[in-house]
Amino acid sequence: MNDTNVNGGTSRTPSHIAYQVRDREGKKGIWTRIGSAWPHADGNGFNIQVEAVPLDGRISLRVFTEQKD
Repeated sequence: MNDTNVNGGTSRTPSHIAYQVRDREGKKGIWTRIGSAWPHADGNGFNIQVEAVPLDGRISLRVFTEQKD
């Protein structure tokens, strides 16, 4: 199998991870992973694959790290 993914990029590893963030009064927000993003080959955009669409909160797109979610 080659290194081209279904999103048109050259890496299977996403460059960014999408999270739903729900804020709570006086407490840390709840972060739930909902998707991933891969940069376009020309560097002018991203392909974003989401597994869920939040009904509340916000979506935060963060640079992927090897750390456990």
